[in-house]
Order: sequence, then structure tokens, then C-alpha cells
Amino acid sequence: MRIILPLLTAAAIVSCAPALAQEGLTPGTKPFIAFDEPMVALTHVRVIDGTGAPARTDQTILVDHGKISAFGSASSVSIPAGVKEMDLTGDTVYPGLVGMHEHLFYPSGSGIAMYNEQAFSATRLYLASGVTSIRTAGSLEPYTDLNVKKQVNAGQMPGPKMDVTGPYIEGPNGFAIQMPIVNSPDDARRLVDYWVQEGATSFKAYMNLSHDALAAIQEAHRHGIRITGHLCSVGFTEAAELGIDDLEHGLLVDSEFTPGKQRDVCPDQWKTIGVIEKLDLTSAEVQRMIHTLVERIVAITSTLAVFEAMLPGRPPLEQRVLDTMSPQAAESYLAAKDRAVDNPRFRNASFLKKEMEFEREFARTGGLLIAGCDPTGNGGALPGFGDQRNLELLVEAGFTPEQAIKIYTYNGALYEGQADHIGTIAESKAADLVVVAGDPSTHIADVEKVKFVMKDGLAYDPAKLIDSVRGAVGIH
Repeated sequence: MRIILPLLTAAAIVSCAPALAQEGLTPGTKPFIAFDEPMVALTHVRVIDGTGAPARTDQTILVDHGKISAFGSASSVSIPAGVKEMDLTGDTVYPGLVGMHEHLFYPSGSGIAMYNEQAFSATRLYLASGVTSIRTAGSLEPYTDLNVKKQVNAGQMPGPKMDVTGPYIEGPNGFAIQMPIVNSPDDARRLVDYWVQEGATSFKAYMNLSHDALAAIQEAHRHGIRITGHLCSVGFTEAAELGIDDLEHGLLVDSEFTPGKQRDVCPDQWKTIGVIEKLDLTSAEVQRMIHTLVERIVAITSTLAVFEAMLPGRPPLEQRVLDTMSPQAAESYLAAKDRAVDNPRFRNASFLKKEMEFEREFARTGGLLIAGCDPTGNGGALPGFGDQRNLELLVEAGFTPEQAIKIYTYNGALYEGQADHIGTIAESKAADLVVVAGDPSTHIADVEKVKFVMKDGLAYDPAKLIDSVRGAVGIH
């Protein structure tokens, strides 16, 4: 069994995210603050604590200078005199989401594989939706992402805590012209070494990388940093044996079951999808792959929302999504949805159902399932909004709402080496909290009804954040 590495990531994210509520607000964050008292008692609230345990009613959480100082039944928690009390009867609180496949870019809709950086809109949408920590899971403008992280940490702009993934580690024939080309193990090592020095805290291998160039795995590990992969030329089992830490998207991108697959060659993806849709998850070959991942402690990142966006008739068209898009982005997205209806080669519901079945089986076997929305594809999975939809899809896949929230909170924190700081609601942990109207434990779509989001005890107003980016997605 592979040993989990001590990581730079935890220190890089947690130690650089000061609680600002008691230290004064900057012009960059003040317009979006719901309230900024250093001590707040959230009383009579329903709590989904991130451990997977059933929701508890009539609870009180005491937040003190960015930390959770007390948590328990409303009758058991003593509230100091003068502390702001908020009666949240009927509302629910759960930990801030830890989004593990997020980006600060978005499809340009220009007809070529080009992506616009969304440093302004994406960070605000993540935070407004309750995503308080993200891994960028591949960067096309790594200096922009690193500088955004610095500004967020300094309180100069609103946004989540960030694990900044370096530039994609991709081989020849990559589809996006913004990606570097890695031809050899030496190329891979140089790329990793350089971007570690620049501040990257994780890496991502991509689709056309050879076995040899996956030397990037060992180089990342040498620096105490984890590496994930959206692979195609290399299958999941091979990647696990090479030491990769995480695999993106799940079964639907695993090429190892494609008949005639050649070493280091990405097969036709339509052929791979056709094979996987018919794959028996109880078969020896699939079970062997799953057990290899579990035994070698390789996580899987669920990105159901970006897959759903490609299906005819799904997801339900939301006005809030269209309102945040630029007119050009909205037009491109709606056109893509129309094409999905008319094109017989587009994916159908069985495609999504197979991935859901795989994720349940992987988790049942003991695998670490984490999640993120991947705001790419046809543009339908927006930052933050897509994460909320991903929670709903995890429940559709068969997880309980409490289990889905655990996948999106504790599991992500565990992978990032931060479970002592974030991911669950417990005394001494960071007050990264999402308060929603209603009860997601019985109606998971209530995760969309965000009332306010706390990051290190500072409460942000989601409506103000969303209003500030209306018409901006696709532009900046």
C-alpha cells in the first residue's frame, strides 16, 4: 500500500488565509459582507456536520474570531454576553464545500479550444455558492491564478481558499492551444520544478502524456506535492501503479477497457464511451481496477455536473445561470444544448448513469470519492452553481444528502491534508460554514438557497456577490 505523503498543500492554503472579521475589512471585500462581528452564535439551526452522520436539529454553533469555539445542542452551548445571536430556526448549516475540480477559466465559445480566464467572476461565484476552498485542477494562466490567491488571502478580493494547480502537464496533440507540450521525462521534471518554485501547490497530468513523461508524478512527490490526472493515453490501473494520487472524472474517461488500445496512445473517445456504457461493473476486470485504486489510495474526483450539461434535456435551464453569463456565452451554451438534442452521437442518459454507478461502487469498496464541478464542457456547469448541482447529482446517484455533503467537504479536506482545519463542523476548526434556507437532508436542492457563507468566520452575502458578476461569465 502506498503511503500518503506529508503535503505542502495544507500549510500553503490554511496558513495564508487570515480571519479578517476582527482585523478590519478592505475595500475589495467590504461591499460583499453580510456581517462582520468577531463573535457570532448561530442558534437553533439544523446541522449537517460533514462526517456523513444524520442531520441534527436545534443546534448552536459559536464562532469566535474565525474559529468554531463551541458546537452542540442549543440547550448545552453557553453564549457569552454581548455576542451577536442569530436565530436560524428552519435553516441548515453545513461545512464550506471543498471543490476539488475547479477552474478560473471558462470556454470562450470562439469555435477553437480556447478558454478565457475568469479571475473576477469565478472566485465570487464559488464563494457565493458555498465553496470556501478549491483546487484549480489544471491552470491555463498559472500566474493569474497564483496572484488571485495572493489577493484573496490578503482580503483584497472575495474568493475561496486556493490550492493552485500548475499548468497542465500534457504531451503532443493536446486539444487546447494554451497548454504546454511535455515530450519527455526531463520536460516533465523541469515543468514541475519551475512551478513549485513559483508557488504551485498541486499538479495535473493530462490526456496525451506518455508513461515515461508521467515521471512528473515522482517529481511532484519529491516536493511533497500531489498530482492528479485526466488521463487517456494511460489507463487508471497503470496510472495507479505509477503512483498517481487522484484521477479526474471517473470511469467515463478510463481508456484501459477500449479494445485494441495501444500503449501511450489515446484511443477514439467515442469508442471508449461506447465500451464503458456497456461495461459490467461487477466483472473481474473492473473490480480489479477499483481495488487497485483503493489499495493504492488513489482518489476519484466526481464531476457529474459537467457530464450532465452535455445531455439532451438536462440540466433544467436556470435563469440564474443565464443571468450571470455574457450574452455571447449564453448564446453559445444554448446553441450547444440544441445541438445535443439533434446530434445522434451526443451522449445520452445511460452515460451519466454508468458514471453514477461506478462512483457508488468505488465508494462502497472503500475508495476516497471527492468532487468538483469542472466549469468547462459546453459551459453549463458554472463555478459554484455547478458544485451545487453536483451535490444534487450525487444524491441522484444513490448517496444520502449527508454522504454527498461529506464527499464535498470532509473527503476533499482529507485529500488536501487539511482535515484538522476544515471539512467538518467541530470545535477549534475554521468557521467555514454555509447557511441555507430549508433542509438539504430531505430536499438536497435546498443547497441552492444560500443565505450567507462564512469563510474563517467572515460572513459573505451571496446575493451581493452574484449581483456583482451578472453578465460577466465568459468575459472575465
